[in-house]
Amino acid sequence: MRTHRPAAVAAASFLLMAGAAVAAPSAYAGTPGGTHAGDRNTDFNGDGYEDVLIGAPGGTIGGEKGAGYVTVQYGGPGGVGTTRGAVLSQNTTGVPGSAEAGDGFGRALATGDLDGDGYDDAVVGLPGENIEPVADAGGAVVLWGSAQGLSGADSDWLQTAEPVTGGRFGSALAAAHFSPDIPGDQLAVTDRTDFTLFQYDPGTRRNATSSISHIPGTPGREIAPRALTTGDYDGNGLADLVISGVTVGDEPGHGWSAVLLGEVQGLRYDHDLRGGPAVASGDIDKDGYDDLVTGEPSSPDDGGESMTGGAVGVYYGSTGDGPVGAEGPGTPPVWWTQDTTGVPGSPEAGDGWGADLSVADTDGDGYADVAVGAPGEDIGAVADAGAVWVLRGAAGGLTATGAASWDQNSADVPGVPEKGDRWGGQVRLTDPDKDGRSGLLTAAPGENAGDGVVWVFSAGAGGVTPAGSWTFDARPFGGATTGAGYGATIDE
Repeated sequence: MRTHRPAAVAAASFLLMAGAAVAAPSAYAGTPGGTHAGDRNTDFNGDGYEDVLIGAPGGTIGGEKGAGYVTVQYGGPGGVGTTRGAVLSQNTTGVPGSAEAGDGFGRALATGDLDGDGYDDAVVGLPGENIEPVADAGGAVVLWGSAQGLSGADSDWLQTAEPVTGGRFGSALAAAHFSPDIPGDQLAVTDRTDFTLFQYDPGTRRNATSSISHIPGTPGREIAPRALTTGDYDGNGLADLVISGVTVGDEPGHGWSAVLLGEVQGLRYDHDLRGGPAVASGDIDKDGYDDLVTGEPSSPDDGGESMTGGAVGVYYGSTGDGPVGAEGPGTPPVWWTQDTTGVPGSPEAGDGWGADLSVADTDGDGYADVAVGAPGEDIGAVADAGAVWVLRGAAGGLTATGAASWDQNSADVPGVPEKGDRWGGQVRLTDPDKDGRSGLLTAAPGENAGDGVVWVFSAGAGGVTPAGSWTFDARPFGGATTGAGYGATIDE
């Protein structure tokens, strides 16, 4: 619990409407910090290798159940392992506050170079944090990167200017280079209804300035935010932001997303599009524009498309005009389901196909591929055991050619499917050995009665392979595993 205090931000409230731009901050002096729209932003120690950040929001810290923690693992020539890593929580020296039951430290994760020093930083959401006397107001902690990696030293606390009961600030996070006037990345943070954009002066780690906005969108459609993703969909060298969630009001539960384009003047709302609340970004067709992938794991039927069991939509980026003049991911969506020709499996209600997504190149051909999690997939008679798919990118866009799927009954995959494992609840394509091919991390947060376990698949010339796959939990890093939900979040 934190004592209610004026937030260490200069907060200005405004409504972001179609065509209205977020006011650009004053230009900064100094040397830019090497952040770009297309960065994966996961190199905490600056050695050139991607690192991995995993959340255990149910973890017990200091006897406080559900206080939560995160683990960090550092990449290198041998890839990712369990010998170079650490546990970080609110009980880590230097981290603001203290671990308390239900805080959910690690419920949301993001990475980016916020202070422009060349080291990526980690942002951890705590949507269950109480800010006295406000329950579940929520907050976020910035853990700074350095040559030694992440630590609690000098870490910063962020909250909304006016905490609200049940506001759950810190529920979704994303950091990227949205403005040319800012050397470092900016940080977007959502609560139950709004989002806040934070930025740090170069070389500083305190007193981030912020602007808070309602989620933009078509009049009459309200989106409750669930997830964020960034990419350069219009090819202007600045990151764009997609806020994804589900509709509320008269027609609740439909996945919709708001697209905000990064421009010289700042982020500008451009249009809404169908799909969400899962989202991820990458250049699937290798045309130089990032593409947007949306997942709707429990979608009603839409536009005559059968989406039983979940659906994945792909919007291809471009500078050309899309519907209603939309730029970036403005093309009509291409919908994928387990009914799509060439996709392994068959759709069933409750599969949750598209509950999580990741986009990266798995075979080194320059085309980004798409990992799809379906944690509700039944394996035989085993309910909600879970499964994972990888679909391949190509010049013509996403293709079913070479598509593959795995579950815990697949050859070379450790373990056995069990009820409620929810294998594939999180998927992450990552290249920690810097060979140009991203392997797959897939988590089963329900494994071992909710302790959570993560699987590691390597990648070769043919892409992701289960051969030699292995598993780990938080024990090698010193994390308490009972009920931790380890792998409930993996930073994308």
